[in-house]
Amino acid sequence: MINSLVNMKSSRNISLAFLIVALLCIPFADLVVYQVEPWDELARMGQGLLQPSLPELGILADSLMITVAFALIAVSGAALLGLLLALVFHFRAVRIFCASIRAVHELFWGLIFMQVYGLSATTGVLAILVPFTGIFAKMFAEIIEQQSAMPHSTVSSRSDRFSRYFYTWLPQAWPQMVSYTRYRFECALRSSTILGFIGLPTLGFYLETAFKQGQYDEAAGLLFSFFLLIASIRWWLHLPWLGRKWIPSSVLVPLYLVLAVLALPSTPQVYGSSLGQFITDDIWPRAVLDGDIVASFHWYQHQLLDVALPALWDTLLLSQLALVLTAILVLVFYPWASKAFFPKPLSFMRGFSRTVLLVSRSVPEMIFAFVFLLVLGPSAIPAVLALALHNAGLISYLLMRHSEQLNYRSDHASGLNHYFYDVTPRVYPHFLSLLLYRWEVIIRESAILGILGITTLGFYIDSAFEDIRFDRALFLIVISALLNILVDSFSRRIRASA
Repeated sequence: MINSLVNMKSSRNISLAFLIVALLCIPFADLVVYQVEPWDELARMGQGLLQPSLPELGILADSLMITVAFALIAVSGAALLGLLLALVFHFRAVRIFCASIRAVHELFWGLIFMQVYGLSATTGVLAILVPFTGIFAKMFAEIIEQQSAMPHSTVSSRSDRFSRYFYTWLPQAWPQMVSYTRYRFECALRSSTILGFIGLPTLGFYLETAFKQGQYDEAAGLLFSFFLLIASIRWWLHLPWLGRKWIPSSVLVPLYLVLAVLALPSTPQVYGSSLGQFITDDIWPRAVLDGDIVASFHWYQHQLLDVALPALWDTLLLSQLALVLTAILVLVFYPWASKAFFPKPLSFMRGFSRTVLLVSRSVPEMIFAFVFLLVLGPSAIPAVLALALHNAGLISYLLMRHSEQLNYRSDHASGLNHYFYDVTPRVYPHFLSLLLYRWEVIIRESAILGILGITTLGFYIDSAFEDIRFDRALFLIVISALLNILVDSFSRRIRASA
């Protein structure tokens, strides 16, 4: 009881601190609505949603196949590499390497690989595979640490680490690993979609085109196709066969991988000199290549003080506001989808709310932000709303499931009393943990929203690539990665103290 009270007090203090910081950020953030009368645009969007249309069947099929192909191949490769890296994750160098590659967003990886491989399948697959490898390595290592040590203790001490890993730890952790891999595949589909915003031929490319041209009916049709793709994952990973029998995913996934490779768009030939020149020459400032230490120092000082720090400030302001708004939306959203508040007689309300959460967590932040930018103009408001809606949908879904797993007294209170005094206090520590875990993700997404014109780190990174200033782009990407690593480390410490 005492520990529970201490944890509640700690959670309350952490929540209050984040709220105060967010309020202090408001005067400094660009929260201006530039378009005074967005109602005409909203009406056209609403009409498009009510009367969706689809592009040519061939275009839709190709974009969906490429989106799935990028995601499936990348997740398969990343899961395999992550499994191997988890074996040696206890080495500090491996942990630092994994933290570094997962701290850079898929879009930034896409911009980097595009300079070498162009708008090709190689760029699309590697942009997802590289950061997901770092994520898989970390999560697989944590899953393994949670398993029982008893099977491991029965193996001969003369056995090598590789054998002990695959015969004691892996069999125990395998169900959790498979479940997590399926979740990451859903994330990879979203990542694959938004790669279309930098020109790759995934669903996002046609979505962006439809929005820019004001073809909201076609954009709605493409969005509904994406929702259907996400919602049907559980079905097409287990196809029915011969009546009630189902084809297991262990058989289907290899078949899908073969089909995914065949569905990839043609890849141009890449010469080693292009990659070598990019690594050894293009990404370094001329002063470094000339060995001029003083000039190099002045170059990095200018990039840090005049470019990176202002962009970091805007990114942190935006992400802090998005984090607190996410928390508020979660506390409002989650009860409407939970059986703890709406039992069977009111299941229609629960079903509608879960559909809203599915849409909210399925639509990538980039698409939300793109829509809000059309309506509200290029300020921080579209980014804050986009980040909050997407993350609130995801956290609300997880919190809803957690609330349904708790045991309640038969004579528990009802209505607001049930919400404020029975359910929310019990799920609040889990809610705070999820929110802090998503904090680092919100930072990453805040940075990449700059590609849409919002002045975060991504805006300057994208501008550097457009100006063929690869040295500046790499420096800003490293700054973005370091920010994510610091925030991730800080949030872990807060979660441990909560």
